Amino acid sequence: MAGIRVLIASHIRLYCEGLARVLRDSPDLTCVGIACCATDALEQTLKLEADVALLDMAMAGAFGAAREVARAGSRCKIVALGMPEDEDQVLICAEIGISGYVTRDGSVEDVVVAITAAASGEVHCSPKIAGSLFRRIAALSTERVGRPSTGTLTAREAQILKLVQAGMSNKMISRTLGIELPTVKNHVHSILAKLGVHRRAEAISLLYRPEGQKGRAVGDY
Repeated sequence: MAGIRVLIASHIRLYCEGLARVLRDSPDLTCVGIACCATDALEQTLKLEADVALLDMAMAGAFGAAREVARAGSRCKIVALGMPEDEDQVLICAEIGISGYVTRDGSVEDVVVAITAAASGEVHCSPKIAGSLFRRIAALSTERVGRPSTGTLTAREAQILKLVQAGMSNKMISRTLGIELPTVKNHVHSILAKLGVHRRAEAISLLYRPEGQKGRAVGDY
């Protein structure tokens, strides 16, 4: 596939410029922009009509930016760079709709392959990530049967779950809402208990409950 327009987003400018130089050597890829923060990444992805956005997942707000690109109905595909092979984070990325994963020890060749695959409507990832993803999907399908809905949460708990969904840590949520860190931790524990789950990613997955199932969505609050 020729003429794939690529946006590179990372808080490390040297990283961005290095990847841009690599992409210039490929006749099928064109770097249309560089973004050094999540907000800039979102704006440039939509403005420049990129086909694929390389998103450094270590960048603050990366998960939220990827989600907003998907919500905006953009045709741009997201490739997650520096992705840890962690089941929880992989699941969150899959729920968002990320189209490719290049781990921290991935090569430049892996990046190029991931870009090409994403632009073709395919998903590129390591065998370990693929195995983790399918195991988690199978487990969640079983666990969802009879599980309480997100409608059992209080308004504050629903608010905090949305911030967790945005990729925020407990400390970030504490600063954002202006409440004490122990209070945030108590709310998170309560959320997990009410939803009958053990991990934050499992709670987030309930936000994508198919229509027709009982209970309000968190966004209804």
